[in-house]
Amino acid sequence: MEGLTMGAVALGVMLLLLGCRLHVGVGMLLAGALCYLLVYGDLHALLYTLNNLVYARFSSYDLAVIPIFVLMGQFAIHGGLSATLFQASAKWIGHWRGGLAMSAAGACAGFGAICGSSLATATTMSQVALPELERHRYTKRLATGTIAAAGTLGILIPPSVPLIVYAVLTHTSIATLFMAAVLPGLVAVVGYFAVIRLMAVRSMTDVEASPRYSWAERLASLRDIAPVLVIFIVVIFGLYGGWANLTEAASLGAAACGVYALWRGMRWAGLYKSLVGTAEASAMIYLVVIGADLLNSGLALGQLPAALAEWVLGSGLAPLAVLLVILAIYLVLGCMMDSLSMILLTIPIFFPIIMQLDLFGLTGPEKAIWFGIVALMVVEIGLITPPMGMNLFIVQKYSRNTTLGTVSRGIVPFLGADMVRIAVVVFVPALSLVWLG
Repeated sequence: MEGLTMGAVALGVMLLLLGCRLHVGVGMLLAGALCYLLVYGDLHALLYTLNNLVYARFSSYDLAVIPIFVLMGQFAIHGGLSATLFQASAKWIGHWRGGLAMSAAGACAGFGAICGSSLATATTMSQVALPELERHRYTKRLATGTIAAAGTLGILIPPSVPLIVYAVLTHTSIATLFMAAVLPGLVAVVGYFAVIRLMAVRSMTDVEASPRYSWAERLASLRDIAPVLVIFIVVIFGLYGGWANLTEAASLGAAACGVYALWRGMRWAGLYKSLVGTAEASAMIYLVVIGADLLNSGLALGQLPAALAEWVLGSGLAPLAVLLVILAIYLVLGCMMDSLSMILLTIPIFFPIIMQLDLFGLTGPEKAIWFGIVALMVVEIGLITPPMGMNLFIVQKYSRNTTLGTVSRGIVPFLGADMVRIAVVVFVPALSLVWLG
């Protein structure tokens, strides 16, 4: 079977399996197996490849850090850190017009700096912040839109599991990628604050204002969230400064989170849930990794990535037009797949194409860092793109008597802010490359 046809069949089978609600890792595994059966006609080549793929992938030292970051996030979830972040943020800006929603967005950013997962951030902050927003009579659209949008900060603000996987796939520095994501993450928070402010001016006519806290109470709240700042500094600047490698920095962060969670009252039940949650999440991630590896290996048998790259480069499309097509594909895939699956499936196909394009005069290493940040931002938008964005379903589940349509309408202004942010990062690469100077 001709390579492009085989690739189209395999990808079609994968999407069909995902439509039948099969786990994305299993779907990619079966689609990859189909490629080998179509080429070789028996199981011997498939089994031999699986044996070598699993060893080659999991002998990568960098992937060993994923369970440690997942454990750090589990300690944050079960140790009550999300509520502490929200309460501290509310004491500083909760009395502003729309301040309580801004506090929720700020808490999502802080929680994302530890958790590293958008779905976990949206789930946890929905339980913590939504009841308070509803109690203060924020509109459903503003409350749910804020949590759904700000939840995406979990995979942008480092540490980020998708960024680690991207670095492994593209042989890029994880520390540099983490640093490159900081400024775009802060720009995202500012953009969400601006949207909340504009929406609050229009809709907050009968909202119950939050109390204004004294400076003593505000300063005291910093003591409660100091561990978050310490963990962030240890992980990010430890990596960038070179005095801690990835595993050491992640281990220090996880240990600090664990101690803080125990100090905040986490008991044996919480510790058990953290360990089991880490095992389940890590197993899911590694299943997706193996599935994506087999599918990409199967597609490579038919020379699909090379044929696609050759077709794109020979199509006469401007480099910027090619980039926009790739970003549009990410937006569509985001309605069906999680961020990690998209990174694993698409980067082996799209990255070689991007590296051969002349984009803004960037060098190879600069382009690899810049594209990683741009791709991650578009992937996160896919999580909140109606009607199938995964964060929308999570927030709708935790908001009482709220329809998916209400959540979808609430997310539209935030999508506008995201589009502006992507345009800024695309056309001003220095925003994500400032740390390379």
